[in-house]
Amino acid sequence: MITLAPGRAAVDPAAALAPVTTTLRGMFGTDRLPGLAPGLVVTDESGWRPAGNLIHDGGIADFVAAAVTRWQGSRHACAGVAWKAYSYWLALPAVLGWAGARRVPLLDPADVLVDFADHRPAVALGLRPQTRIAVLPTDPLALAGDPRIHVVADEAALLAVLRESLLDRHFTPMITALQTEVRLGTRVLHGSIASGVAYAILQAADALPGSSLRTIDTLLETLGMSDLIEISTDAHGLPAVQRRTCCLAARLPQPKVCPGCCIRTA
Repeated sequence: MITLAPGRAAVDPAAALAPVTTTLRGMFGTDRLPGLAPGLVVTDESGWRPAGNLIHDGGIADFVAAAVTRWQGSRHACAGVAWKAYSYWLALPAVLGWAGARRVPLLDPADVLVDFADHRPAVALGLRPQTRIAVLPTDPLALAGDPRIHVVADEAALLAVLRESLLDRHFTPMITALQTEVRLGTRVLHGSIASGVAYAILQAADALPGSSLRTIDTLLETLGMSDLIEISTDAHGLPAVQRRTCCLAARLPQPKVCPGCCIRTA
């Protein structure tokens, strides 16, 4: 139950996340994305499970099994590819929210919902309506009096809560759970996070203020992952992500060598 101060109105989660969803529409041209709930917020949880179930309640075994069913390869290769999808879609709302509006949804595993049923390309994620959002004191949401709005002191504090929410509270414990199921190195898994963050910012460059390269540097420094990718230039002279680890898609029965893969030879 959300308790507000007298005279205050509850913040509409969809409105609070509008800067993120607007950027997503600019990136993909639609709200119907394979990896995110429409509008990000899930109001009917049928078919979804909390991300905390993957970390604490043994659901990670189902996650790996679904990946093996999907790609029909070795458990560690399939889990690596599923993790690449999971980490990309999970990070997207946080990094776009920070880069575009300094408004960061806090991705506590209890507030993130996951669906990796057979009809999904890999995995889809959504947010519960009670998901908290971190903002600066200058953000209009800071005056709302809604307990879901977490006001931080300054830019440094906002980056700190982004790291705590995304990495310390979500990615790190999920990696620990995943490594109880399959043999995957932390550096490989962190490499997928780093490349996903960088790729997302480059995809959204036209819709975001400031320098994309500086934004990528700031986010990867915050996450402690600056050494896992570099930004190169593609054949058209545009920025491109070059990984220093492999997501393991090249080891699937139908192998795929992704653009920027570290094992690319040409």
